[in-house]
Amino acid sequence: MERLKRFFGTIVQRAFWELGLTEQPIVNHVSGVLTAFADAEQLYRLRSIEGKRVDSLIAMMLELPDATPRAQIERERALRCYLGDYALFMSGIFRSHAERGGYLDYYFDTGRRSYWAVSELDVTLYRTGFLLFQELSKKFDVYSGALDYVRKAYFAPSPGSDPFAGFLKQVDGWVRTGISNN
Repeated sequence: MERLKRFFGTIVQRAFWELGLTEQPIVNHVSGVLTAFADAEQLYRLRSIEGKRVDSLIAMMLELPDATPRAQIERERALRCYLGDYALFMSGIFRSHAERGGYLDYYFDTGRRSYWAVSELDVTLYRTGFLLFQELSKKFDVYSGALDYVRKAYFAPSPGSDPFAGFLKQVDGWVRTGISNN
């Protein structure tokens, strides 16, 4: 996993630098999202009560808690962060899929709101790092576009192929050839 993290870190650093995006905490977060979501179990880690995979933002938002004791605030923060990360990943790496489906703007809105909520929850929980999530929220479309650039520049799929299958197949290849210890 550490080698895969370094691999994504190098690619994101290079691509973001090419785009003039040099905030290291953002680069670290985005490369961490790619590393985590390279594992399909992490990408689809939320499950319904029936145990089925939750793979839509709307269904994920239904998982948010209503009450506000600290444990539930922590859970809400984790879910909001996951929503933001998922929206960033899908709108960046799988942008053409989101555009074809007509929900790219929904990903943008959900990502912005989710990251802003994380920053507010971090303030409530007296956590440092809330500025990172404010930045991700304010420039969500910029960072999503930068991930789209990463995909085009470094992970170009074959014409006419399924972008999900291609990306996951490429990650599987890294695992098999030893680039990752997954």
